[in-house]
Amino acid sequence: MFVAPISTEALLDQAQAETLYLSLIEQMNKDFNLANEGIDFPLSISPDELKIQLHEKIYRMIQYKFAEYLNLLYIIDVPENDIKKLDGSDLVILAEQVAFLILKREWQKVWFRNYYR
Repeated sequence: MFVAPISTEALLDQAQAETLYLSLIEQMNKDFNLANEGIDFPLSISPDELKIQLHEKIYRMIQYKFAEYLNLLYIIDVPENDIKKLDGSDLVILAEQVAFLILKREWQKVWFRNYYR
């Protein structure tokens, strides 16, 4: 049964434990490219570095490419209600929370695909 992780660290630890970390990176690269936001996380990227780079990317998109940011959330299928619950008063914190929601949704896709194949 799928249980959503409660933090980015827990999610990345779970992905590694289930040997699905590379699939998670591939899914993220695929969805970012579908949204025309070319990002190419190398498969060798560490979980810590992935977290940092994703956070920075989301932060820059919120600041400078808001329409593209919304399109990315749509492509990845991040639940709108989850986004609406966030407090947008601090962009750094908002970007971190959105990065987690993106990771969580991508992890869900990877986990289900692996579990039900």
